[in-house]
Amino acid sequence: MSHHEIWVIPFSGQGHLLPSVELCKHVASRNLKVTLLISSHLSSSVPSSLLLQYPLITIAELPSPSPTLPPPPSAELPGVFGSDQQELMMRNHLPPPPPHMHKHHSHMSQQLESLISTRFSRDNDDSKVNICAVVDVMMMNWAAETFHKFEIPTVAFFTSSACSAAMEYALSIADRNLADVLMPGELYLLPGLPEDMALSYLDLKGSEPPHGRGLPPPPGPGDQIENGLGPPKMGPPRPGGRPPWLEETKGSFGFMINTCADLERPFLDYIADQMNKPVWSVGPLLPEKYWKSAGSIVHDHDFRANRQSNVTEDEVTGWLDSKPRGSVLYVSFGSEVGPSMEEYPQLADALEACNRSFIWVIQPGSGRPGPPPHFLGGDHPGGSEDEQGYFPHGLERRVGERGLIIYGWAPQLLILSHPSVGGFLSHCGWNSTVEAIGRGVPLLAWPIRGDQHYNAQMMVKHLKLGCMISDDMSKKIRKDDIVKGIERLLGNEDLKKRASLTGAKFERGFPGSSAQSLDAFKDFILSTRQGSGLTQP
Repeated sequence: MSHHEIWVIPFSGQGHLLPSVELCKHVASRNLKVTLLISSHLSSSVPSSLLLQYPLITIAELPSPSPTLPPPPSAELPGVFGSDQQELMMRNHLPPPPPHMHKHHSHMSQQLESLISTRFSRDNDDSKVNICAVVDVMMMNWAAETFHKFEIPTVAFFTSSACSAAMEYALSIADRNLADVLMPGELYLLPGLPEDMALSYLDLKGSEPPHGRGLPPPPGPGDQIENGLGPPKMGPPRPGGRPPWLEETKGSFGFMINTCADLERPFLDYIADQMNKPVWSVGPLLPEKYWKSAGSIVHDHDFRANRQSNVTEDEVTGWLDSKPRGSVLYVSFGSEVGPSMEEYPQLADALEACNRSFIWVIQPGSGRPGPPPHFLGGDHPGGSEDEQGYFPHGLERRVGERGLIIYGWAPQLLILSHPSVGGFLSHCGWNSTVEAIGRGVPLLAWPIRGDQHYNAQMMVKHLKLGCMISDDMSKKIRKDDIVKGIERLLGNEDLKKRASLTGAKFERGFPGSSAQSLDAFKDFILSTRQGSGLTQP
């Protein structure tokens, strides 16, 4: 048994936790001990079978702070972030993080330091174990400092695409005035990146603020906090502004990205060249049964904890079985972000008017601004309809058997793997995107926040596996945009064929290039003395 141990620290939210759990499995299967560090409010989201199936994995819980409402916007910010980070934010015209984030990060940092001190005291045999911490980049602003304090080396973990990281870096070294000088109809080529990822005037124009309960990633240049609450404006970062992760990962010795060379080779190569550090592509980090069931229907209940829903998997399967092959549009924006309260009725009207069969997944709190309750350890709020979010009352009755509305949890892998599904209207969160790619389902892209814009561009421009809901994402999306987009998606046989051929590339299972990259990561850890034991501060 190796005396090395990998600690994995995910960010809050299913979109970060699920790939982190899969990463733990891959690392443990290579005979390395793994500790998954999570906030206590996430513990119920970790499959109970994980520790039985993978005895080299342990779970360490950091007690979550008591859920509290964010302070009013006039509240004074506590000085949790260091002066270097504050200077960086001022230089790039970034808004300060909301006060409740400062409080949360301070609490979690103290809990992490206490855990390390207790577990690896000087008289503990465990102190001889070489530790490497794989830290979600969205946790770097507080976790990395704590690990470095104990001389624990870190690897920066991107749960999103290599494309989004590459595009953010490329924009950070572009002319800050580019958005002002680029004219409509012109394209700007990003040196070192594929030509089909060139930026247009509309790409740099910005976008409407995102909505929904999701906590956004660290703000990009030009972002704004609205009323001190909820997510900031999160269009693509402006040229010339450095994304926070560039500073926050300076002390990390490598990058781990939830992708594979088969999909993103040019972007992986670009990051490695620009960062001059090892880059390991270790994904897509999807459940093992997803990879082993290529060509057949995946049943989510086999490996994902069911949450509250108004339908069962059997009911979803029965409904899909009644529809012709490739005829159903699947609509889902995930659990954290979505359209605005003004846009949801437009979507409902479009689904009613399009005369296409559809499954629409609506989360509690849809369209409602504010931080995600799970981030602070809370539950979905009750109260008025505005507090609970949007719901299309009467739509299911009007469309009849043509539509299935799922409120709450949905068996997404089952839906995407069913032959009746012909397209996916998605926010282009990375997990949803790769789940669709692997099952040959083309996307109608409706990105909401920063990294999703780049995922959408890659899907549409580079991989050519989808189309945009609108050419101008700075405007509110209207009914006509959606109806036209649905027809472009479901009526394009060439697009469907291309998506099917791409999905077929993954029928052999988890990408071999990523398996080799995970092996290379293990070899790197074992061959270096990064973390030759912990040192008390």
